[in-house]
Amino acid sequence: MQARLVSEFARGELDIAWADRLSAALERLSAGGIDAVLLDLSLPDSFGMDTLERILRSHPGIPVIVFTGRDDERVAAEARAAGAAGVLFKDGRCWEKIAGAVRQALEGR
Repeated sequence: MQARLVSEFARGELDIAWADRLSAALERLSAGGIDAVLLDLSLPDSFGMDTLERILRSHPGIPVIVFTGRDDERVAAEARAAGAAGVLFKDGRCWEKIAGAVRQALEGR
C-alpha cells in the first residue's frame, strides 16, 4: 500500500525502484543508478537505526531519507546524527512531501 501511495505522489517527478527487504535494497544499490534512498526503518530483515547504518556504510555517497512511522523527534535526531539526509514521518501529509524531500537531499549532496 505504501509503495502505491509513494508512486502516486511522486508520479512524473521520480523514477522509483522498490525493495521490500534491506538485503534486496543493498543488492539493488550495488547495481548502480540509484540517486537517493527513501528508507523505512521497519523491514522484515532489519529494524531501527541498524537499517540506516547498514545502508550508509555500504553506499556512503547516496543520500538517505528515513521514512518512519514513529513520530518521535528523538528518532529523527538520531537518524540525522547517523547521517540521514532527512526524515519524513508517516503521517497524513507525508505522501505530499516525498518528492520535495528527495530533491532537497540530492541538492545537499
